Amino acid sequence: MTGAGAVVETAPAKLNLTLRVVGRRADGYHELESLVAFADCGDRLSAHPSGELTLEVTGPFAAALHDAGAGNLVLRAARLLAQAAGVGRGAVLTLDKRLPVAAGLGGGSADAAATLRLLQRLWSISLPEPGLQALAAELGADVPVCLLGRPALMRGVGERLEPLPALPPTWIVLANPGVALGTPEVFRARSGPFSAAAPLWATPPRTAAELAGCLRRSANDLEPAARALRPQIDVVLSALAREAGCLLARMSGSGASCFGLFATPEEAEAAVRRLKAAQPAWWVQATPLLTGA
Repeated sequence: MTGAGAVVETAPAKLNLTLRVVGRRADGYHELESLVAFADCGDRLSAHPSGELTLEVTGPFAAALHDAGAGNLVLRAARLLAQAAGVGRGAVLTLDKRLPVAAGLGGGSADAAATLRLLQRLWSISLPEPGLQALAAELGADVPVCLLGRPALMRGVGERLEPLPALPPTWIVLANPGVALGTPEVFRARSGPFSAAAPLWATPPRTAAELAGCLRRSANDLEPAARALRPQIDVVLSALAREAGCLLARMSGSGASCFGLFATPEEAEAAVRRLKAAQPAWWVQATPLLTGA
C-alpha cells in the first residue's frame, strides 16, 4: 500500500539481448558477455517509514514468489543498505509482483536494485556509487547491472559493466509460456564449447532494424539447453517470429521468457492481441525498450 510519506520505485525487466558463455572460473562460476537492456515494464516497489523492516508481496505473480521472508532479495537489500549507511530506521515495503517468477527477466535482481534506490530516498541517504555497486554485487550477479539501469555490456559474472550509447527507439513483445526455469538448471544442462568474446558493433545502431541486425551476429548461448528442458520455449519463439513486423525473436537470460523486436508500437500491440487470442494462458506484454537516452 502507499500513503503519506510513501515513495515508489519501478524495477524494470532486464533483457539479455545477447548472452555468450565465454569461459568458466576456478570457483565454478561462468564468465559471461551479455548486452543487457531494460524494458519499460516491471515490478513496482513502494515504502513508507516504520520502526522496523517488513515486506508484503502483492500483484498477479505474488503467489509464485515462494520466498517472501527474511531471505527475499528485497529484505536482504534493505538490511544490507541499512547496515552500510548506519541507518537505524525501518520501512514498510510493498512489492507489486508484475513479472513472472524464474522467467529470465531479472525480476528478483531488479527488485533488489530498486530497493537500494528506493530506501536511499526514503532514508535521505546517498552512498557513493562504488559503495552502492559493491552492495549490489553482494546481492547477486545481475543486481549491479539492474542498479545501473541502462544499456550496458556486462562481462565476468556481472561485475564488469560498460555503459553503452543510447539504443534506437524499439518496441518489445515479451512472452512467457507459464513455466518456470531456474538458472542453475540451465547451466547444468548446457554443453558444447565456450564462445569467443566478440566485438559488439563498429557504430551504434540507429534504428530498430539495425539493432536487430547487430544482435543477429551474436546469440544467447543458454537457449539450446533451455529449449531442451522446456520445449514450450520453441513454441513461443516460433510464434513471435511469425508475427508481422517481428525483426528478431530470442530468449532472454536463462528463459523461459522470450522477446520479439518491433519497430513500431502498432506492430507490437497487434502481435500481442494475436498471441493472447491464440495462447490465452501465456503472459504477453508489449512495451518500449528503455533506450538509455
